[in-house]
Amino acid sequence: MRKKIVAGNWKMNNTLEAGLQLASEIVNIAQDETDSSVTLVLAPPFIHLYAVQKLIKESSNVYLAAQNCNEYDSGAYTGEVSVDMLKSVGASYVILGHSERREYFNENNQQLAAKVSKVLEKGLTPIFCCGEPLDIREEGDPYAYVNKQIEESLFHLSSEEVGHVVIAYEPIWAIGTGKTASSDQAQQMHKNIRDFLANQYGKDRAESISILYGGSCKPDNARELFSRQDVDGGLIGGASLKSRDFIEIAKSY
Repeated sequence: MRKKIVAGNWKMNNTLEAGLQLASEIVNIAQDETDSSVTLVLAPPFIHLYAVQKLIKESSNVYLAAQNCNEYDSGAYTGEVSVDMLKSVGASYVILGHSERREYFNENNQQLAAKVSKVLEKGLTPIFCCGEPLDIREEGDPYAYVNKQIEESLFHLSSEEVGHVVIAYEPIWAIGTGKTASSDQAQQMHKNIRDFLANQYGKDRAESISILYGGSCKPDNARELFSRQDVDGGLIGGASLKSRDFIEIAKSY
């Protein structure tokens, strides 16, 4: 049975004080209101990680994620953070390949392949992001575009290794724009991803991998999105900055 996951990507938001307040609210409400079968993941800025982990460590279904990592273990990479560092402060997940990292920091599929391997090597779970821009959605082949991202960043992995990856489909045209892929559009792409994985690794392996939807997912559309067969949860941006919105999304199964 695939994991149901709702992950909150805080991006570059919240001071430490505000971040701790948000994390505390989420943990307290989640304890009373969310199903234990739903895994909640919080991805605050790097400087919040250790303090947030201290808040959530007693929770049974709330886990810590980093928003990025470097592909090397150590060295003269000013401003970068290694997976060992993330592991040492209690991170369980690492978001990789978010469209903002690809666009603003020029991360490519080959670099992301190295990051995925490093995260797996250290025993953490990658949340690998993929998705197409608006021009590809409207005038190109979005399925081929996303499949190429997956092939070049994940297909070097063994079947066992890829089974430890979470995939997040994020239509770039729906991130922070207020636009949302319809539940049909989300299901079609998620099924495409699962079929593509099945072609490489077999149906059983593909059926075991959680595929999340990311792209203006909110309390008022989460239930419909999550009801689709191949949508296993969400990678939440703006709505994760409000504890009640985030919890309502997590309750949308």
